[in-house]
Amino acid sequence: MIGTTEILIIGGVVLILFGSAAIPRFFRSIGKAQSEFEKGKREGAADGDAKQDDPAAQRPDANSGGEDAAEDSRQ
Repeated sequence: MIGTTEILIIGGVVLILFGSAAIPRFFRSIGKAQSEFEKGKREGAADGDAKQDDPAAQRPDANSGGEDAAEDSRQ
């Protein structure tokens, strides 16, 4: 497990390597990416729910043969 000392050493090395201006930009970009991911996840779930609720969007049953089988039986 990582302790407090290790976290402070890693933070110090990151601060030295990247500078104090780059760290807030880095975390800001991570926050934006996380927001976009959550937004896409919500939109994808909403699209999936809408398709489940719409009977026209559902595929016909494989056993029924669809519309072609119904037309053939009428002839």
